[in-house]
Amino acid sequence: MLTHAERKRGIAWGLMSLFGITLFVGAPIIALLSWDMETAQTRLFTAYTWRILRFTLWQAALSTALSVAFAIPVALALARRPRFPGRLWIIRLMALPMGLPVLIGALGLIGIWGRQGIVNSLLLKLGLDQPVSIYGLSGILLAHVFFNLPLAARLLLAALERLPAEYWLLSASLGMKPLSVFRFIEWPAAWRVIPGVAGLIFMLCATSFTLVLVLGGGPAATTLEVAIYQSLRFDFDPPRAIALAFLQIAVTALILIVIASFPAPDDTGSTAGRITRRFDGRTFSALFWDALVILLATTFLILPLASIVTAGFKASLWGLVTSTAFLHAARTSFAIALAAGLLTILTSLAIVAAREAIADMKRPGRAARGFSVLLSGTSYLVLLVPPVVLGTGWFLMLRPLGDVTRFAPALVAVINTLMALPFVMRVLTPAIETHRKRAGRLSASLGISGLSRLWRIDLPVLAKPLLTAFSFAMALSLGDLGAVALFGSNELTTLPWLVYSRLSSYRTNDADGLALILGVICLGLAILGTAGQREASRG
Repeated sequence: MLTHAERKRGIAWGLMSLFGITLFVGAPIIALLSWDMETAQTRLFTAYTWRILRFTLWQAALSTALSVAFAIPVALALARRPRFPGRLWIIRLMALPMGLPVLIGALGLIGIWGRQGIVNSLLLKLGLDQPVSIYGLSGILLAHVFFNLPLAARLLLAALERLPAEYWLLSASLGMKPLSVFRFIEWPAAWRVIPGVAGLIFMLCATSFTLVLVLGGGPAATTLEVAIYQSLRFDFDPPRAIALAFLQIAVTALILIVIASFPAPDDTGSTAGRITRRFDGRTFSALFWDALVILLATTFLILPLASIVTAGFKASLWGLVTSTAFLHAARTSFAIALAAGLLTILTSLAIVAAREAIADMKRPGRAARGFSVLLSGTSYLVLLVPPVVLGTGWFLMLRPLGDVTRFAPALVAVINTLMALPFVMRVLTPAIETHRKRAGRLSASLGISGLSRLWRIDLPVLAKPLLTAFSFAMALSLGDLGAVALFGSNELTTLPWLVYSRLSSYRTNDADGLALILGVICLGLAILGTAGQREASRG
C-alpha cells in the first residue's frame, strides 16, 4: 500500500518522464515534417528509394529464415542432450553475441570469412580462388545469422524444456520413432514460439545499421538506416534523408503491429514439477547427429570470438591504450555511457513508480488506465523511431544554431538511454513488483515511507537488479555506433567510432586491438552486473 503522497509523487515522476521522452522523440519528427516536405515527397517515389526498401525487407527476410532454420536443429539437439560436459558453457556462449558490441562481432567475422581470413586461406590451399565474400548480401546474412541464431536457439530451447515430463514417458511407452516425436511433441512446442521469434529477428535485421555499414559493400547492399546516414553524412541531401526516415518509421510500425499479433516468446526456463527425463535419441545415429550439430554451431560462434582475441593481441595494446586518441575516446565514451546509464535507471524507476501508483488506486479511472498504458508503450518508442531517424531530425533542427557537435554528446546520451530503456525495464519491472508485493503491506503497517523506506527496505533488495540494469545500459552505450554515426568527428570520438575510423582507413591492426579492448570493457561491465546474482545463487 502506498501513501497519498507517494502516489502523487509517483504520478508526477511518470508525467515528467512521459513529457521528456515525448518531447525528445516528437521534436525531431516535427522537424522532419517541417523541412521541405514537398521535395521529400518527390524523393519518396523514386527507383532508388524503393530499391533500398526492397533490399531492406529482402535481407531481413532471408536473415530471419536462415537464423530460425539453423536454430531449430541446434535447439532440438541441446534439448535431447540435457546433460553432457560443457553444455552449460555452450548455452552461455550463445548469450555472448547478444551482449557483444555489433562492430566487434563484425570484425571477428571479417577475421574468419574475410579476404585474409581463415576460411579463404584454407580454400586457397585447396586450389579455390577466394570463393567466399564477407561483403555484400552474403556478408550481411552471415553476420545476422551469427548474432540471431543464438537468440532463436535459446528461445526455442526454453520452449522445448518447458514440455511436461509426462510427454516423454508417454512417447517412450508408445515406442514412438524420432520422426513421430518431432511431429507430435517437439514441432508443436517449437511452432508456438517460432512466429514471435521470427518477428523479433526480422525487426532486428530490418533496423540493422552497424553490420550493414561495415559489411554492406556499397549501394547495391544498403538498408534504409544506412541510406539515411549516407544521405546526410556524405551527400547532404536532407529531402532524401527525410523521405527515407518516414519510410523507415512506416516499416518499423508495420513490423511492430505484426509482432504484436504473435505470442511473445518466453525465456523463463523449465516448468516446475518432476525432473524431465527423455528416453528418445539414444541410438548411435541420433547421438552422432546431435553431436555434429552442437559442434558446428559452437564452432561457428566461437571462431569469430577467438579471432577477435587473437588479432587483438597481435596489436600494440599498450601503445593503443596510452595513445591520445584512445584516452580521448575513452573519456567521451565513459562520460556518455555514465550519463545514459543513470538517465535510463531514473527514467525506468519513474515509469515503474507511476504505474505502481495507478495500480494502487482503488478505482483508477479511464484516464489513469490510459496513462499507465501510455507509459508502458513510451519505453518502446525507440523501436518505432530508430536512433538514426532521431539523429537525423535533431541534426536538421540544430543545424541552424551552428556547429551540431556542441550538442552531440547530450543527444547521443539521450538516444542511448532510449535504446537501453526497453531492456532495463524488463530487468527492473519484475524485480520491483515482486519486492513491493512482499514488503509493501509490512512497510505500510509499520509506517515506514519516503527516504527511510528507500534506504532501509528497498535499496538492500533492489541493489542487485539496479546494478545489473545500470551495467547493461552502460555496456550498450559503450558499444553503440549508430547513435554517434551522424555526429562523429575529431571533437566527438567514442570508442566504437574510433574502431570504425581505424577500420575505414585500413589500419586493421589498430582496429583489432581497439576492438579487443572495447570487448573486454563491455564484458567486464556484464560480469559486474551479474556478479551479485552468481553469489546469491551459490549461497
